[in-house]
This record gives sequence, structure tokens and C-alpha cells, in this order.
Amino acid sequence: MEGPIWVAGAMSGTSLDGVDAALIQTDGQRIFAFGETRYRAYSAQERAVLRAGLGQWHGQAGVADAAEVVETAHAAVLSRFAKAEMVGFHGQTLAHEPRGRGTHQAGDGQVLADVLGKPVMWDFRSADVELGGEGAPLAPFYHFACAKWIKAGAPVVFLNLGGVGNLTWVDPSAPGPETQGALMAFDTGPANAPLDDLIAARTGGARDEGGALALSGRADEAIVRPALTRPFMSRMPPKSLDRNDFSDLADLVSDLYTEDAAATLVAISAEAVAQGLQYCPSAPTRILVTGGGRHNAAMMAALAERTGCVVDPVEAVGLDGDMLEAQAFAFLAVRVARGMATSGPSTTGVSALVGGGVLSKPR
Repeated sequence: MEGPIWVAGAMSGTSLDGVDAALIQTDGQRIFAFGETRYRAYSAQERAVLRAGLGQWHGQAGVADAAEVVETAHAAVLSRFAKAEMVGFHGQTLAHEPRGRGTHQAGDGQVLADVLGKPVMWDFRSADVELGGEGAPLAPFYHFACAKWIKAGAPVVFLNLGGVGNLTWVDPSAPGPETQGALMAFDTGPANAPLDDLIAARTGGARDEGGALALSGRADEAIVRPALTRPFMSRMPPKSLDRNDFSDLADLVSDLYTEDAAATLVAISAEAVAQGLQYCPSAPTRILVTGGGRHNAAMMAALAERTGCVVDPVEAVGLDGDMLEAQAFAFLAVRVARGMATSGPSTTGVSALVGGGVLSKPR
């Protein structure tokens, strides 16, 4: 099969808010068109089940229940994409330990294939980890296609602010994402996860809406830089994190008023990005922000202040920051199906280009 096809991708991130699903037309190299998008929020009960599964591995307590939540939610939203010829299914990351036990995304692609009656590409990260890679981030090859789509004329950074922050430095002059020097990608540090957990613990809310609390507080700079003096920050990329790797930040801000604690956690996340930019091959002309963190005005202001770069949401260039990750897994699904790479040494640290994914066809 050659030429562009319509494919649906779905992403359930570490913020545990819900399932993003999006349709794109692609041949795995270029974006031809964007299609409809949908979102299916997790209920409070479903989020509780997913939280109980965090940190767990195959066969451990809570994993089967988490997988059922993931499969049910994804089947509900993906069944509405009648136009899709294929599905890219990421699943829900419960544990990620690339130098240890591997990586674990809950949700069985075969279950979805049977329910949807369409081929489903899934388990995108395992092959990369098995070959010595970090298994994350996986969106960079799609970010390259996005840079081409927006006709970027100079190096640009795509910054995804989910539970964890990750950036992709793109040189749009390269012929393809596999080309040496075209990409560099890595996790920067914490993003929304510590802040969301703080808000949940202190107010019962899901997030700091719009960054209102953080904007009304003051960051404690005596906490910010010491919080980032840990081995991960000085490791050369590529490198990746688990959602809970910075869970100790809660203790560091435990004595602060909620507003100041929120401002401090925002400052830590922005400072982590600023420190990460030193590893990029050249300074970017612009940082384009995707993921839920771009809705946090305090986070966006802190990023601009600490990086010294122009910082914009990806909507400024006509992209959809809520759906970029979902679109990425649609794009990667086609690449895997057609024998193309989905990650490489400069994005995950894997020793050679690898195309990771398992294809399940409806039975």
C-alpha cells in the first residue's frame, strides 16, 4: 500500500485527564490533511483506577482494572472515526524504566482491533527499549513533519508539557527525520504532574486552571535551582523520565501556601526546560508549546522569562496543541506499517534506527 491514508491516533497522557483522538491523512512522511478530533474525559472513578495502577507492571495489582478502563475509553472514542483505515493506539503508561524493567503501557491493541474491526498499531515503545533506547519521546519524527508543514525556515523547538516535559529540536532544512542532525529530543523534567498532584491534594481539583493560583503566588527561588540538582539534569540526552520521578517535589513545597507552592512548581518546570536548551545543537528561533501546560499562563510566562526565547502555543502556527500527540501516533502507525523508522539515536538514544510497534488485525 502506497500513498496517503486516513488514520486515527489516540493518546492518554500521564496527566490522566482523558483520551485525545485525532484523524490525519498521511503517508508516514508528510502530512496531507488534518481530520476531525475528539476527546473523551476520564471520570473521577476512572482516574482513581488509573492512579492505582501507576508504577505497576504486567500482572501486578490494579493493572487489569487499569487496562479495562483504557480499552473501554479508547473503544468509545475511536469507534466514531468511520473514515479511519487504521488506528495508532498508545495506551496508558503505568511504568517506564528503560534501564531496568522496560516500559509498560496498559491496554491491549488486539482488544481494540476486534471491537473496532480495523487494524491497530500499538506497543510503540518496547522495541526501542529492548534495543537500548529510552523508549521516549516518540513524537519527534512527527514534529519533523509538523515543521515541514508550517514551513519553518530555521531550527525550532516543539515543547510538550504533559505530566512530564519533553522537547524536540528540529532542523527543518534536513531531508528527513532519519537524517543525522535533523532532530534532538529528550525529556526536560517535571511539567504538569507535580502541579496537578498538588492541586488534587490541597483543593480536590484536577489542575490549576489557567495558572490562576500560580499567578497569584510567588516562586521560592531558594527551592527552584536546588530542586534540579540531581543526576538526571546533568545527563546528556537522549534521556527520559517516569511521571513519578520528581514526586519528591511535593515535600519541597509542603510548607508553602498553595499559591506559592504552585508558583514554585511552575518555576521548577520552566527552569528545567531552560537548562535543557543548553543541550540543543543550536539555539531555537522559537519554542512552540503543545500539551496541557500551554493553557497555564504562569507556565508560559515563566518559560519566556527563563529561556529568553519567543514562546508560543502551537496554535500560533495553525497546529492543534491538544491533539498533536494523538496525531503523532497516527503518523507513527503508518510509518511502522510501511517499514519506516519511528525513533533513532538522536531522539531516544537507541543504537540504530528502529520502527517500533505491534500490528493487531481484527479476528
